Amino acid sequence: MKKVLFLGGAPTQIPPIKYALEQGHHVITLDYLPDNPGHKLGHKYYNVSTTDKEAVLEVAKAENIDGIVAYASDPAAPTAAYVAGKMGLPGNPYESVEILARKDLFRDFLAKHNFNVPRSRAFYEEAEAKVWLDEIGVPAFVKPVDSSGSKGVTHLQSAESFHDAFEHALKFSRERKVVVEEEIVRQGYQVAGDGFILDGELVFRCWADEHFDRLCNGLVPIGQTFPTSHSDKLLSEAHKESQRLLSLLGMKIGALNFDFVFSEDGKFYFLELGPRNGGCLIPEVIRYATGVDLIKYTVDAALGLPCEGLNMKPVDGSWSSYMIHSIEDGAFKNLWLSERAQKYIAEHDVQVQPGEKVNSFSGSHDTLGTMILKYPSQDEMLDMIDNMERDIRVITA
Repeated sequence: MKKVLFLGGAPTQIPPIKYALEQGHHVITLDYLPDNPGHKLGHKYYNVSTTDKEAVLEVAKAENIDGIVAYASDPAAPTAAYVAGKMGLPGNPYESVEILARKDLFRDFLAKHNFNVPRSRAFYEEAEAKVWLDEIGVPAFVKPVDSSGSKGVTHLQSAESFHDAFEHALKFSRERKVVVEEEIVRQGYQVAGDGFILDGELVFRCWADEHFDRLCNGLVPIGQTFPTSHSDKLLSEAHKESQRLLSLLGMKIGALNFDFVFSEDGKFYFLELGPRNGGCLIPEVIRYATGVDLIKYTVDAALGLPCEGLNMKPVDGSWSSYMIHSIEDGAFKNLWLSERAQKYIAEHDVQVQPGEKVNSFSGSHDTLGTMILKYPSQDEMLDMIDNMERDIRVITA
């Protein structure tokens, strides 16, 4: 029996906890939210913040763990790397993980190593940030350097709204620091998806088109469609640049979550490269679409177990995740599904009860449930998810 420490027990983090238990491992969970459902599954729980590196290290040493996992959590990823480094466990360099987890450090690293990068700077003070905004102009993005789940992000269309956008970003930043960067005019969809590295090589990646709901919030993903609609030529460039970045950072092992775009003239731009599994059911959809179980490999790799058989597999069919959400505030009544939606749903989980208050979708914290769907064709999939109000609607009172 091996001991594995999971940083977090939120609903999105339950799959690797369940896998570890199925394998007979001793499971310890840790975060500052004792009511998170993952804690009820494990053998032991510690009420400690996942971002408190020294406190987590103290727990890890006391429990003499064999591996540490920060599944689908940007804030916890540096902590996992720090503890793994201190205890000689499988993991990646702490400094490299911190660069990937912090938007300001990431942009600086990309620029230093001649990657395509939007004009971007980070600020503690609003007045200095406003001078920079006047230089790059609008539209622009204003976002915390260290948040996740699109929390605190504003797509700024007018300089007159900058104060509110800056204050909004500050509320979601532990560092109290804000990135202001130009918008890259992209071709096609933004790209998301997950990958995995072994011995420093990007041995697997499965990329998707990312979708947003224009009716409530155009910044928070509502789902990803697999496979991506971008050409093999563009994806080959994305793979090459991803490997170059991973090699420069000395990344060795584990899951990756991608967000990137291609500009109108075909240039590749990283938005983020998270040193962890993706949320929005991305690993679960990849398992359906390719047969590759990144949840299993994440736990096995953290424990130093063999990861044989992990290699590139094509997507079989047309698959998507979908985050159930409301486009207005109110009390939840029910979830309406069209006949075709009912036929296409592979699995779904509604996490809200009738009468409960729901909010218009503004971030991942407003997700009311999840779905995985399989479609007859890619064309129907893209049309459906970009107009999902015709097939799936949260009804409120």
